[in-house]
Amino acid sequence: MSLFEPKKVCLFSAISGVITLNGEPVKGAHVRRVVEKFYSSGHNTDETMTDDSGYFEMPAVFDQSRLGKFLPGEFVVPQQVYVTYEGEEYKIWAGVKRTKEENSEARGHELVVQCKLDSEPQAIAVERSFYYTQCDWGVETDEDQ
Repeated sequence: MSLFEPKKVCLFSAISGVITLNGEPVKGAHVRRVVEKFYSSGHNTDETMTDDSGYFEMPAVFDQSRLGKFLPGEFVVPQQVYVTYEGEEYKIWAGVKRTKEENSEARGHELVVQCKLDSEPQAIAVERSFYYTQCDWGVETDEDQ
């Protein structure tokens, strides 16, 4: 790795899973992910649709900077995921990622979620990162350790 090679950080790991409402898959739901950039201002937004089984997937989001190797700073990246289904918008994921590594939201495992639009959001902490979510991904929370 070169001294002047840009520093690359993961803002939001690849995510996939199934979204349901009242136990039934949400077909054709619009999924929108918003994540703040770390080294520059602004945010990244990407979108997808669920298939007939309620399944969706989105790739990892990264940011990079040459100055990031030299400037100290705390890694704090806001993350949100919204689902629009039958005219209703649901905020199924609101979090603050505090580690630069990919898959840290799931302690190094792939981020595969089961999201229930009719469930109450839960507040959890994973690797000092905090999430308010209607999704479950079987992760061991900080309180469980």
